[in-house]
Amino acid sequence: MGHFRLLVVGNAISAYGSYLNMVALNVFVYQVTGSALAAGLFMAVRLITSVLSGFVSGRLVSRRDRKRLMVCADLAQAVALVLLLLAPDGARVPLLFALAVGTGACSTLSQVALRSSVPEIVGAGLRTRANGLLVTGRSLAMIAGFASAGVVVARFGYTTAFALDAATFAISATILFLLPIRTRAASEDQDGGAADAAGPGRWASLALLRAAPLLAVMVAVRAADGLGSSSHNVALPVYSSALDPSHPAAFVSQFWATWAIGNIVAQQVCSRRTGKTGRSPGERAFAIGSCVMSAAFIVVFSGLPAVPAAIAALVAGMADGFTEIAYVSRLQAAPDDQRGRLFGLSASAENAGFGLGMIVSAALLERYSPLHVVGAFQGLAIVLCAVLLVVLSQRRARSPHARPARESGGPAPGREVSAAEGGTS
Repeated sequence: MGHFRLLVVGNAISAYGSYLNMVALNVFVYQVTGSALAAGLFMAVRLITSVLSGFVSGRLVSRRDRKRLMVCADLAQAVALVLLLLAPDGARVPLLFALAVGTGACSTLSQVALRSSVPEIVGAGLRTRANGLLVTGRSLAMIAGFASAGVVVARFGYTTAFALDAATFAISATILFLLPIRTRAASEDQDGGAADAAGPGRWASLALLRAAPLLAVMVAVRAADGLGSSSHNVALPVYSSALDPSHPAAFVSQFWATWAIGNIVAQQVCSRRTGKTGRSPGERAFAIGSCVMSAAFIVVFSGLPAVPAAIAALVAGMADGFTEIAYVSRLQAAPDDQRGRLFGLSASAENAGFGLGMIVSAALLERYSPLHVVGAFQGLAIVLCAVLLVVLSQRRARSPHARPARESGGPAPGREVSAAEGGTS
């Protein structure tokens, strides 16, 4: 795990640059163009690229060296930011939209490659603990990135902000390049690449889900979680301003800080439980955790006093971190030659849900309260979780002898289960 901890540090540094980049670039686009429409288009281009690149990333990760892909993705973002710094004023607007495409594609590619590689880097038995470390690192990076973006831009300007962004990606790429890690199964390294188990062509990812309906429902739940996540992201500033018009950012800051603490707690709990039992959280735990998470987000917007609202935010953060670990660990149970496509499809579904939710929830907030909007979106996620629990119950009823393996999130030692079987490994 020593090398992986260094990888987590590099990933957290890169994630910090991404979140700082997200804030600084969006504001910079508005200042350069003077148009809210241009700023909105910039965000849309970036998000649409993230959705579309999920399928491409899945194919690349299944066929190419994953470590090299991650290094190239970080370096590409660093170079793009340096070019933006060096570009004359007249060339910055088209370059900004090229940067939106590049950052959207590279961030998705890096995420898919990293998630697909974890079982090969640390071993299948330690993947839950490793995913917990990644969740903790990204949670801290998100808080640091969002919190420091305004300070960096206000005190040092956009040039410093973009230079800092580029440096974080360069540091991450350097750490990855120097780490002696294997990101692909040994048999596939010898073969020179992964076999396309689901069959060639653009529909291979969907073929995997058709063969494994349980995974398809889990991906659908994650897409609904993306919808729910977008609703509370859009509703938070509105709700916070209504609570305290004189300090509109107070509740937002409190919420995200408490949420991050919950994520870290979830990582610690998952690591301890996995270390004691040797079992990863399975599909049932994922479904229950998703229900708790969505319900807690709804409670946050219900007008509770400060302390109960903070407790609800803490629970939401814990459940969010837990479901992230459980979901990623479950997809990582698939054989290595299927894993890249599964994570590529998952990234597209999650980004599509988030993007659609941003548009729809923003429109709905013009007419409805934050509680109603968040309740509707998170309620959809709860309904899908209930469907997943029903499917799991039916599978248990049909195969009672398979219950211990499925509850553990892994098969018996020495047996690897393919995604097409709908089991876990």
